Amino acid sequence: MHSPLLSTQAGAVPVTDGQDAPGRPAADSHDVIEVRGARENNLAGVSLDIPKRRLTVFTGVSGSGKSSLVFDTIAAESRRLINETYTAFIQNFMPSQARPDVDALRNLSAAIIVDQERMGANVRSTVGTATDCHTMLRIMFSRLGVPHAGPPFAFSFNRAEGMCPACEGLGKASEIDVDELVDRDLSLNDGAIKVPGFAKDTWYWQLMANSGLFDPGARLRDYTPEQWEDFLHKPATKIKMGSNTFTYEGLVTKVRRLYLAKDRESMQPGARAFADRAVKLAPCGACGGTRLNETARASLIAGRSIADCSAMQIDELAAFVRGIEDPSVKPLIDTLLETLDSLVEIGLGYLSLDRESSTLSGGESQRVKMVRHLTSSLSDVTYVFDEPTAGLHPHDIQRMNGLLLRLRDKGNTVLVVEHKPETIAIADHVVDLGPGAGTQGGHLCYTGDLAGLRASGTLTGRYLDHRAKLRADVRRPTGHLAVRGATLHNLRDVDADIPLGVLTVVTGVAGSGKSSLIHGYVAGREGVVVADQSPIRGSRRSNPATYTGLLDPIRAAFAKANGVKASLFSANSEGACPACKGIGLVYTDLAMMAEVASVCEECEGRRFTPEVLTYRLRGRDISEVLAMPVGEAREFFGSGQARAVLDRLAAVGLGYLTLGQPLTTLSGGERQRLKLAVNMARNGTTYVLDEPTTGLHLADVDQLLGLLDRLVDDGNTVIVIEHHQAVMAHADWIIDLGPGAGHDGGQVVFSGTPSELVATGTSLTARHLREYVA
Repeated sequence: MHSPLLSTQAGAVPVTDGQDAPGRPAADSHDVIEVRGARENNLAGVSLDIPKRRLTVFTGVSGSGKSSLVFDTIAAESRRLINETYTAFIQNFMPSQARPDVDALRNLSAAIIVDQERMGANVRSTVGTATDCHTMLRIMFSRLGVPHAGPPFAFSFNRAEGMCPACEGLGKASEIDVDELVDRDLSLNDGAIKVPGFAKDTWYWQLMANSGLFDPGARLRDYTPEQWEDFLHKPATKIKMGSNTFTYEGLVTKVRRLYLAKDRESMQPGARAFADRAVKLAPCGACGGTRLNETARASLIAGRSIADCSAMQIDELAAFVRGIEDPSVKPLIDTLLETLDSLVEIGLGYLSLDRESSTLSGGESQRVKMVRHLTSSLSDVTYVFDEPTAGLHPHDIQRMNGLLLRLRDKGNTVLVVEHKPETIAIADHVVDLGPGAGTQGGHLCYTGDLAGLRASGTLTGRYLDHRAKLRADVRRPTGHLAVRGATLHNLRDVDADIPLGVLTVVTGVAGSGKSSLIHGYVAGREGVVVADQSPIRGSRRSNPATYTGLLDPIRAAFAKANGVKASLFSANSEGACPACKGIGLVYTDLAMMAEVASVCEECEGRRFTPEVLTYRLRGRDISEVLAMPVGEAREFFGSGQARAVLDRLAAVGLGYLTLGQPLTTLSGGERQRLKLAVNMARNGTTYVLDEPTTGLHLADVDQLLGLLDRLVDDGNTVIVIEHHQAVMAHADWIIDLGPGAGHDGGQVVFSGTPSELVATGTSLTARHLREYVA
């Protein structure tokens, strides 16, 4: 019995939707991965065969079930089975993984996941350490560097032998902006101290005002140099106040102890915001930001130190290393060059090895991880990619396609979740899920070759050859936001006038300087809201309802309908199930094995006490409301504050998210759209969006463009950093950076309307937009 949603055309593989007996082996060979009855997340008992040693692209709208099938079912089960081959002692150091909800998975091979997760916030991790290039450089300098500085550890900024003693290998020193701490034109009595917890008459304020070291009625600006030093920097000193003795510290000394010595993430929001304003990181004066001590920096090869090599663009470093000819290190240099050349080939030649891993975009992180596998001798491995074209200019997508095909041609199975038609076009096999998102998705709509997809009539098939039209009437700007002399990163003294009151798209190849210009010189200005793809602060308790403030009107509605306190309807407060403390899961420590999460038996994952679940709002309890997708919740809450928030969530394309879904499960694109929904109520604002089409199906891009239009028509300015040609074509104004990446970029190569760019532009962006528009 075939799924009624399934299209099978020429070249398509017939599938069943959960009908095969789980234990019965397939009649054919081990040339396919057999999935039978997959029900993870929203998958509706999906069954299909995926050809091995081929490139298969998984398509469908956001929330259709692609990631649930590829990552949460196939890759997760492969990882789990591999982990089970290790001893219990080794498994103790691995994350626990539950078996996916699927009847059967057969013929799996080892899965290597190459996703867009950022490479961690460890400030000691760099592109060089993540790719092992820095390790190879250290060995090379320990052998050839003059004067000789010692073994490889002598060149490591993560070891005492090589790190700068002043900054302990971080390359940065914390500096406090005194003007964020005090208003120099006021006295202590007037409330000169702006630090949280130091308001007039608080304990900290009394210690300073009554210290006897300065007049609390005098303006800070009038302090003598000695008083100013005591006020700011005096170390802990015993002072007498009346008959008691207390410890006095200068304001900066105390702020360092209270704010710098603490983990930023553990602070209260107000304290964290203050710390972000007041504490600035500046390059270490002792090592110039190189992280290394003087001995390591003094050892040279052909006039270059290891710090010089780490700061070079990778393509320039490859040329430098190629010129080193010494038989004693030839095998090492060959291996280093292979890695450096792979980074250049993958489009990352503009990076440097000293670039912090945490500053890479999701797409850059994925491509750095990919480098390890290009030179691997492994074959018959399953590689799983999550939108490998994210962050890539159309010019760079062909290069990425070539790398995916190379991995396939080495005898590997390559599974790619992707929306870009350029990558769908190279697939040997396509799996299309849908037809909608969330509860409307999770079905197999098509499986087969590309020609069959085009003829299938599915949403993806219809949009494959979609082309955009240039905006006929561009809006007129209401003013301009001026940027002058921008020099951050690779920007070359850039001047730009960004129009206000219109939709501006900032384009250019990866590494051309787009983010440096917008995030460096526009974000942070008054009235500018940045909605990017960075993680949202919050625990596993946080969800769309709590993040958007939607939970407050929901709790109030339940409280009013039942005549009880609103706090009962919070899983973080009185109404929480005592067994799982409102999480819905119980985490069990198995000593020598990894922590295991299981659904709470008391509340069956519903997070609330039985008493709370007896209270109903229009026939639904609180757990049932939090399990609703946004689209269903909009019908349930027909008006009021809750409906307004839900409308904004639907407007940004998140109608399929459930209200109680943990924020930790959202993709980068979903996080960005959630942040946008929170800020959409404000008018007269400048919105900065960073690649908002990430994770969006071709059909969803049209909805996004409608949303951007609505924001502009409401009196806002919208600035979008984007590679998608449909967004470029829809813009009122385009600022194109380039002409290349890194040292070859950093200039404005075009500024004008999309039609002018198509008509007269000579840049890579102009060429690709010209080919795309109808």
